Amino acid sequence: MASHIEKKLTPSRILIYATLLLACVAYLIPVFIMIITSFKTTGDIRSGNLISFPEVWSFDAWAKAWSTACTGVQCNGVSGFFWNSIKMAVPAVLISTALGAINGYVLSKWRFRGSDIFFSLLLFGCFLPFQVILLPMAATLGKMGLANTTTGLVIVHVVYGVAFTTLFFRNFYVGVPDALIKAARLDGAGFVTIFVRILLPMSVPIIMVCFIWQFTQIWNDFLFGVVFASGDSQPITVGLNNLVNTSTGVKEYNVDMAAAMIAALPTLVVYVLAGKYFIRGLTSGAVKG
Repeated sequence: MASHIEKKLTPSRILIYATLLLACVAYLIPVFIMIITSFKTTGDIRSGNLISFPEVWSFDAWAKAWSTACTGVQCNGVSGFFWNSIKMAVPAVLISTALGAINGYVLSKWRFRGSDIFFSLLLFGCFLPFQVILLPMAATLGKMGLANTTTGLVIVHVVYGVAFTTLFFRNFYVGVPDALIKAARLDGAGFVTIFVRILLPMSVPIIMVCFIWQFTQIWNDFLFGVVFASGDSQPITVGLNNLVNTSTGVKEYNVDMAAAMIAALPTLVVYVLAGKYFIRGLTSGAVKG
């Protein structure tokens, strides 16, 4: 037991833990400041110091940050933008993941002439910066009559995200033995049966990878939201920007911090619920070449 304890307390291990602890503290201090500031009153913010706890814990800033009340050109809440992001992110994540799963299945187990070229061209989409597709996508959405709509944003994120989800699924399915697929085909299983009954049940880790990747990218996106949406169809990132950068009178930092926390909560929940699958999915195939 003594030797086991000594092994745990080696200088190198202590240095590693100390470094990790310092990094954790440095990362969490801004989050801590955001949380306690969101529960302070305006007077408390003026009189107290940045990292002090509130003298009186108040939820007024959270209520105001969530409300949709508007005064003149200024809106004091993000609830409408929040639900816009939900309506945009959920279908975009589901559709892009489903398309990526089918594409990855075909490109790994039902290869056709030119499939490698097709995959290379599709993979090229992973390296296109957002700015490159702004003008052609805006023109396309305009011709489809979907400009400045949530549906248009869903299409944009599906098109941009399907290259990533295809890459993840294709590399995951490459690790599945071809003999398993051949045996199923000999037993009479077809394209859909093999996909639904054999591959999908073992694909939970990589599905979670795509869910987390796509949800985080889509929920946190600002550029597409500000370019392809307007007014009532804008996502929460745009609403948060409008709230923080538009003010009349006294700057309400507590409301800004509460709104930022509201905007961050969905991605935090997704990581907490599915984080273990994310690492498992990456290590079991998402980074295989």
